[in-house]
Amino acid sequence: MAKKLYVGGLPYSTTDSELQEAFAQAGAVSSATIIMDRMTGRSKGFGFVEFENDGDADKAIDMWNGKDFGGRNLTVNEARPLEERPRR
Repeated sequence: MAKKLYVGGLPYSTTDSELQEAFAQAGAVSSATIIMDRMTGRSKGFGFVEFENDGDADKAIDMWNGKDFGGRNLTVNEARPLEERPRR
């Protein structure tokens, strides 16, 4: 089963492909997405990486959590489900 990881603390210049290349060192990456601000089109400094198997995802957490990436320390952990938020 696939496991999705939250990756925070990314440099704002990081691209989806750079994120995928970095995390591919831990195993087979299904997808890597940087979250963008709708208004400005700029990165919000975090993203999600999905692995094809749980073992590779756990290895990626060990490999990248708290480590330097582009001059910033990453926060990497298992992504939580999106919580329901009230409409504005």
